[in-house]
Amino acid sequence: MSRTILSMTLILFAMPLFLGCSNDDNKNQRSQNPVDQLPPATQTGEETFGCLIDGMVFIPVQSGFGVTILQCVYQYVDGGYYFGLKGSKEIDAIYYAIAIGTNRLEIQQGGVYNLTGYLEGSALGSWWFDNELRYISTHSGELKITYLDQTRQIVSGTFWFDILLPNGEIVEIREGRFDMPYTI
Repeated sequence: MSRTILSMTLILFAMPLFLGCSNDDNKNQRSQNPVDQLPPATQTGEETFGCLIDGMVFIPVQSGFGVTILQCVYQYVDGGYYFGLKGSKEIDAIYYAIAIGTNRLEIQQGGVYNLTGYLEGSALGSWWFDNELRYISTHSGELKITYLDQTRQIVSGTFWFDILLPNGEIVEIREGRFDMPYTI
């Protein structure tokens, strides 16, 4: 009798192990494709931001005290519109950030803007590290506004740009996406 109870107990505990097995070894693993690790491209103000920096995933993450990891503004100041979005994270005590924005340039849903630098009437992309602006995209890039709701203050879009380093090396910012509420 006790042997039967012991056998039944072992079967009951072992059953979930067998039921949990699958021939699809990758089913429950996160995709190895870096693009699949980025936040989904949504348009509901989900407070998401992500991109690839030379193929590596960059998603803002809060790490202790201090820096706000996501900032987004769209405002009319002194006769011009200014859009600014920055996502940041700290890695090994070094601050990194990707920022995109406009200088006296009104954005529109469906609008596509070349990232050419910080000139009046233009858009730009920038790369920050160690708490300092290091490089601005004057090489190439694009910002596309896929959704803009000025009543609910939500902006969504995609971006990519290249950063030309002083040594001639190009840093590629790709597959950028964001879905943010903004302040005015």
